[in-house]
Amino acid sequence: MAKTMKGPAIFLAQFAGEAAPFNSLPSIAKWAAGLGYKGVQIPTWDARLFDLKKAASSKTYCDEVKGICADAGVEITELSTHLQGQLVAVHPAYDTQFDGFAPPAVHNNPKARQAWAVEQMEFGAKASQNLGLKASVSFSGALAFPYLYPWPQRPSGLIEEAFAELGRRWKPILDKYEDAGVDVGYEIHPGEDVFDGATFEMFLDAVGGHKRCNINYDPSHFLLQQLDYLAFIDIYHERIKAFHVKDAEFNPDGRQGVYSGYQGWVNRAGRFRSLGDGQVDFSGIFSKLTAYDYDSWAVLEWECCLKHPEDGAAEGAPFIQNHLIRVTERAFDDFAEGNSDKAALRKMMGIESE
Repeated sequence: MAKTMKGPAIFLAQFAGEAAPFNSLPSIAKWAAGLGYKGVQIPTWDARLFDLKKAASSKTYCDEVKGICADAGVEITELSTHLQGQLVAVHPAYDTQFDGFAPPAVHNNPKARQAWAVEQMEFGAKASQNLGLKASVSFSGALAFPYLYPWPQRPSGLIEEAFAELGRRWKPILDKYEDAGVDVGYEIHPGEDVFDGATFEMFLDAVGGHKRCNINYDPSHFLLQQLDYLAFIDIYHERIKAFHVKDAEFNPDGRQGVYSGYQGWVNRAGRFRSLGDGQVDFSGIFSKLTAYDYDSWAVLEWECCLKHPEDGAAEGAPFIQNHLIRVTERAFDDFAEGNSDKAALRKMMGIESE
């Protein structure tokens, strides 16, 4: 029998800030609960909300964090290590941009920055275990993405070696998550080496089919690539362990298409939108995930080029709630379910009793 998805929940990363109620976990959790959310996904790099290192070493601290959320009326859905995961693998072309995701002590030192990121990911495994969580969400990082479009032709073996190296970096981390009993749901996202189904399969091969290598399903990135995001669920549902509910729209014209011509967000052909304002078929998505027994959380990840974030958050909870499917115990026309008496069945078919 299919299972009922949990939600609504909200990813706190886009809302955390210096002003109340967004500057501490107790206040932002109460804010989220007040909007109707039942779960919060916590960004582990934001010290205003969470101390990842402490959570990895202190079950007491983790119990305190869970208590703060419970007092507010929400659960923790997953920990997010997106920024740290990104820094596990950085192409030199992006060193300057990605230094901003790491502490100043490792700036201008890619090797030290990577070591910091790996340690952070390992903290994430232990912290998730201490919190009693079964999944976390992250990014894969990228070594091959600058070579996305094959002109000039890529040197033979370049992509293969990039994914082999990505696998070498991630497999020991995934082993830590296996020890902790926690899945890593990679957000499949342009800018990462893992940006669609084909690249996920390449990555999965590179880590030896690791059971903890899984997917954080986000249809917005697939719509902007013009990938069939419903068929994606059919193919990869067994690996989908987390779900970002995020909307987008794609409106190509005579000037720009998928690559959006280096335009700002408002002027791009592909734009992220608040829930319900874009083109993603969420009814289809919730139906497919439910049919495949996805019973974890539906988490709003809010990004929009037009709408105020607080309005997007307020609208997101009822939007998700209205798409959740409370699973029936039996199909509407199973009027004879449970009738397994052989004599009665033979009588229905007009067969003489033996």
